[in-house]
Amino acid sequence: MISEEYSKNQIKGDTIQNIIMENRRKLSISGVLDVLSFDDQIVILETELGMLTVKGEDLRINKLSLDSTEVIIDGNISSLTYSEKQDKKSSGGLLNKIFK
Repeated sequence: MISEEYSKNQIKGDTIQNIIMENRRKLSISGVLDVLSFDDQIVILETELGMLTVKGEDLRINKLSLDSTEVIIDGNISSLTYSEKQDKKSSGGLLNKIFK
């Protein structure tokens, strides 16, 4: 269902992204295109609306589904920061590195 909605919105040019945080311990993010890097203190995601940096402690990627464009991060979340998209040529992305 999410994939169909995502495709329809992309055709119309609309971008939808949802971020749901539960008690600063669980973060659900939709509209994720790629995971560029991650460790236990920082996760960098490429989203439809730009680069999203999640900072905290004991961060773990609990769910990663690029088919449904969803990522779930668990841990002690201290900040979320958006920045503009970077040139994708310079970054390979985590999934590109794994599946090469």
